[in-house]
Amino acid sequence: MKKRVLLTHPLFEEVHQKLSSLFDLEIGIKDRLDLLEKIQDKDALLCFLKDPVDREVIERGKKLKIIANYAVGYDNIDVEAAAERGIIVTNTPDLLTDATADLTWALILAVARRVVEAHQFTVEGKFRGWEARLFLGKELRGKRLGIVGMGRIGRAVAKRARGFSMEVVYYSRGRLKPHEEASLCARYLPLDELISTSDIVTLHVLLTKETENLINRERIYKMKKGAILINTARGPVIDEEALIERLRDGSLFGAGLDVYRGEPEINLEFFKLKNVVLLPHIGSATEETRLAMAHLAADNIIAVLSGKPPLTPVWREK
Repeated sequence: MKKRVLLTHPLFEEVHQKLSSLFDLEIGIKDRLDLLEKIQDKDALLCFLKDPVDREVIERGKKLKIIANYAVGYDNIDVEAAAERGIIVTNTPDLLTDATADLTWALILAVARRVVEAHQFTVEGKFRGWEARLFLGKELRGKRLGIVGMGRIGRAVAKRARGFSMEVVYYSRGRLKPHEEASLCARYLPLDELISTSDIVTLHVLLTKETENLINRERIYKMKKGAILINTARGPVIDEEALIERLRDGSLFGAGLDVYRGEPEINLEFFKLKNVVLLPHIGSATEETRLAMAHLAADNIIAVLSGKPPLTPVWREK
């Protein structure tokens, strides 16, 4: 009998074919109750970041051998509960580094140069010709870029900063080696100093107990007047209410957000602000990256159900 795989949402046809050629593949869940029902006879689960795979789901999956997350982050999965059951959890690292770093810079430029505001102004037919003070933005050259989280994506963001002649500072749980700092032209700062002195702060941390609300009210109010905040990490890293307050009163020049606390729900107050650019969690959304992620998630399942080691296992934080 073929082993059974549950894919919570459709991916790409070639990935579907790859899995269905080897396993009994079921695609799609309606809701949490449907997941709890369908997981009971499955050997593998390929899930999305929006699928909460908590202890109850894991305990229902009595035959589960692997949970393959279609994402780098895995805060949607109770990794400890999976480890207790001997279930392997995998993610899709490395593949989305460049795509997410590129989107980070798209947000930085969109906010700094007021691209969305200017676009809306133009399509509404309000453009009447060149004006000296029309949509004045911020130059990046010579400004301080503060990177919070210097993993793969943070480093890719730092590399791109060279082209804009920016000063790069960073904070990370583990400090880079001197030669790594030199190659990135980046200097380590304590988090509060980085927050209070950077012209642009960009977030690139996993969501953990330590990073939830990392950029809290106190730190948001420590940001420089006229600074920009970018988040392509996870929504709960930021105190959104405090951010809205500082955007509303003009203390911050702007913000660019690809992720939100409680997404897909978004705080409606953001929609009332002109100095924020809001994206629907598309950090890794290039054709090449999303397809490669799907193949890696499938390959992890194929490896584990064939008795081989997983390609990209997730280990619990120490």
